[in-house]
Parts: sequence; C-alpha cells; structure tokens
Amino acid sequence: MTDLKNKKIGVLCGGTSSEREISLMSGKAVYEAIKKLGFNVVLIDVDRNVAVKLIKEKIDIAYVILHGTMGEDGTIQGMLEIMGIEYTGCGVFSSSASIDKIISKKMFEYAKIPTAKWFMIEKNKPFDMPKFPVVVKPPSQGSAIGVSIAKNQKEFEKAVKLAFSFEDRVLVEEYIKGVEITVGVLNGKPLPVIEIVPKGKFYDFKSKYTVGQSNHIIPARLPEKVLKKAQNIALKIFGEFMCNGTCRVDMIADKNNNLYVLELNTLPGMTKTSLFPDAAKYIGMNFESLVLEILKTAR
Repeated sequence: MTDLKNKKIGVLCGGTSSEREISLMSGKAVYEAIKKLGFNVVLIDVDRNVAVKLIKEKIDIAYVILHGTMGEDGTIQGMLEIMGIEYTGCGVFSSSASIDKIISKKMFEYAKIPTAKWFMIEKNKPFDMPKFPVVVKPPSQGSAIGVSIAKNQKEFEKAVKLAFSFEDRVLVEEYIKGVEITVGVLNGKPLPVIEIVPKGKFYDFKSKYTVGQSNHIIPARLPEKVLKKAQNIALKIFGEFMCNGTCRVDMIADKNNNLYVLELNTLPGMTKTSLFPDAAKYIGMNFESLVLEILKTAR
C-alpha cells in the first residue's frame, strides 16, 4: 500500500476497437475505485498518440483495462515494456495468443484441454458446409461482436458474411447445447464458477452489457465435482498461456456435464454488469479490494 501511495497510476482505457465504449465504462469504474483508495490516478483515453500522453503524464504504473485490439492483443503491453512502465495483467504472449480464438483453439488442443470441434474459413477460399447447428465467430473480436448461431445453410451464409465484415478469417465451431459458465482466476487462484443465464438466445453484446438482460448464478448449478473440474481447467489455461494477474475462462457444460472451453479472456470486464467483479464479490471482495489486488500484479 505504501509503495502504491508513492506512485502515479494511469488507467488505460478506450482505444479504437469495436469495444471502445465498454472499455471506457470499465476504465471509469476502475479510475473511481483507485481514487477512492486514495492513490494518485489519472484516466488516459488511449489513441494513436498514447505514447505522447504517457510521457506527458509521467505515470509509474499502467492499469490496463483496454478491451479489444491495442489492449488485449499484446500491443500496449509491448509498448509499456519498451517504455519501462509497470503494467497490470497479462503480458505480450498471453494477450496475443488468447485474443486470436483460432490460435487459442490450437493451444487448447495441444494442451489436451477439452474444446468444441472447429474449423477455419478464409476469405475467397472454398469450404465445405458444416453439420448444423454451428457457432460462427470472427476470431479476434470480443464481447460476442459478430457472433452468430446458424441452424441451416441460409443462416450460415449470413453469419459468415457478418463475421467476414470484421476479419478475413472465420472460426466455425460445433454448437454445444448446455449450461454456459465462466471461471475467473485472480493471482493464480480460481474464483467461484458463475452460471450465465441470458434473457436472449445466447450471451450476446446486449446480454453482457444491459442491466437485467442476464442473470449470474453463483455458484453455478452443477455438481461440486464439475465445479472443481472447471476451476482446475481454468487454472491449467492460466498456466499454459503464461497469464499474469487475471484471466477469465468461458465454458459450456453439456447435458452429461462434460466441459468444453469456449475461449480465454485475459482482460475481464469491470463494468457493473461484468462477471469478474461478481465472482469476487461472492467471496467477500468489494470492487475497490478487487482493483487493489489487480494493482498488486503490476510488473
């Protein structure tokens, strides 16, 4: 605490990705929490001139809450390392490997982590029709942006077109019906398993960020041994991807309670509807305490 009191903290948020508004929401919440803790803090809206802003502000620690590209792809982390500024959360490798869902899939399979069957489509290249239903995703977007569930060829073609509007590669994944859960990891320790019950068809952008559009049930309504297994999988992923500080692993439990990892999020949201703060709150950690713990991970 004494060490942090003597340092200037910059909350890096905003950015230029499709998740800019969510990042600003998370950043504002974190900024207010650090201010409440009594630390010297400044809010920095990240843009192409961010290096100039960092030099001007002369910060000692960067609290990275920059969703999407520039923040979750390892870019800002690399720049901070070059500038010699301590920063919170995951480093360059874990960030860049996890933001690309296709690379993540390959790493899951290599580490023998259960995940749904998948294949990749590249723009202007032929592909075979999958067995429906499937989930179609642009591989590097977060917050379920560009994600669709396709139950037939017509829906599939529409979903692929939407995903291609974001990137030149598309991830097509087997649709697994079941209970959607998520497990946060804080400083190498798993948080309680959350069951996500969206009001809509699936946990999309609206469900994630609109109050009342989803319910978070803690702990998830699954057998104790399944909850423990989910936490162990999250810890294994934390280690395999060489994460630091925080991460959140999204999974599906099918009707037989088999678990399948959907994706890894190295920079969990910190808005009032976010999952990570909810899990921390369940074990008695208020928002300010959670922010302080994450601050301690700065390296």
